[in-house]
Amino acid sequence: MKRERYKRLIMFLASVLIVAIQAGVFATAWFREYHVREVIGRRYGYWGHWALIALYVLMVVLVSRLFSAFKVGYQRVLDVLLSQILSVLLVNAATYLQLALIGRWRFLQHITPMLRVTAINLVAVVLWVLFMRLLYTKIYPPHEILLVYGDTNPRSLMRKMEARRDKYIISGMVSIDQGVERIKEEIRYYQAVVIGDIPSHERNQILKFCFENNMRCYCQPKISDIMIMSSEKIHLFDTPLLLFRNRGLTVEQQLIKRIFDIVCALLMLVVLSPILVVIAILVKCYDGGPILYKQARLTKDGKVFQVYKFRSMSVDSEKQGARLAMKGDRRVTPVGRVLRNIHFDELPQLFNIILGDMSMVGPRPERPEIAAQYRKDLPEFDYRLKVKAGLTGYAQVYGKYNTTPYDKLKLDLTYIENYSFVLDLQLIATTIKILFQKENTEGVEKWQTTAATGRSKGQASKPAGNEKKSAGKKG
Repeated sequence: MKRERYKRLIMFLASVLIVAIQAGVFATAWFREYHVREVIGRRYGYWGHWALIALYVLMVVLVSRLFSAFKVGYQRVLDVLLSQILSVLLVNAATYLQLALIGRWRFLQHITPMLRVTAINLVAVVLWVLFMRLLYTKIYPPHEILLVYGDTNPRSLMRKMEARRDKYIISGMVSIDQGVERIKEEIRYYQAVVIGDIPSHERNQILKFCFENNMRCYCQPKISDIMIMSSEKIHLFDTPLLLFRNRGLTVEQQLIKRIFDIVCALLMLVVLSPILVVIAILVKCYDGGPILYKQARLTKDGKVFQVYKFRSMSVDSEKQGARLAMKGDRRVTPVGRVLRNIHFDELPQLFNIILGDMSMVGPRPERPEIAAQYRKDLPEFDYRLKVKAGLTGYAQVYGKYNTTPYDKLKLDLTYIENYSFVLDLQLIATTIKILFQKENTEGVEKWQTTAATGRSKGQASKPAGNEKKSAGKKG
């Protein structure tokens, strides 16, 4: 418990340390290379030096937070490494551009000192991540957790949590059918509790028990929970109220988002135009089929539009009907497999953004026929259509291609209910990272035509037995 109290302080000091190291390396290069040799074209006063270094520190902090580069105890090692590396490259590139404009240099005239700064900082952040990860796991070993489950099969949640055994160890399981009082007794033998998809009444009892006993508790949110989390607190009298506006984005938010979409899409088309040409040639040369693939998709308010993608499958891939790509799908061409792994097959959607059918950030555009199948078991699935579909988004970043409709809905609702321009920037930054993560493009299983696995009661069998316990636990 004492260690837990100081966790935030330790991570804060660790973040200060790595920022200070990067700033120190830059300051050294500034004083020894750029300022002393007067390549900048003018001499800076005392406050001018510190203003420049302070600006560098500010950029490091903001960009690192944008990429979630300080969350060394929360994310996987590879995620944090990628975040730190991308942060260093972006900050140092922007800083060199700033110095080049001030000194009026030719673009690569004095780049060598900044390359040295970048190389040293990259080594520093890699060592920092590895050391801090080792220190974190030593001080904060994974919690032994009791999983409380309901009618829905808990194995999917178990697999996801056990994929992060550095943080969670599912040591026991108990069904809500055992009764709340029995579960309260079991909780005392664990360090934390995970509450699955169980009825609200029983869930509230367990949550209050954990609160009373200072017990760490994780909980799968319901759709209504996400709405409550984004509500506005009203204190007009001595009874607290929560205000749910339920209006989607405001007019000013829509305007800012639209301007950002157009500027960002045009800029990306210009910068990526050589890559787009190369991809078009490769797709055409492989089998002589069409370069682009058009398909009906849903966007805001259920409007149907034609989405553009680079064709990644064979021409007759859907002669037997619509279905999502499977794991190891033979319909995917060799060129298409590479494009899908790095998500470059989505780039032609930049034209959809300019046309106004899509946004840079928003829910993934679903096919009308697949969305109709999801609505049969999940009528709330259309809640995602309160905003335009997006090239990237909350579900695209934090979910996978084969994420279930229920989880996808909760992820998209989290975005819609918590929208901000800064959140859009964070999701775009995080999207750059997932280009290196193949698991985000995993297809559905061969027996599935859609990602629906059923949230309905009784649709999946429960695990054998009502609970399993690790050695050393009660009973």
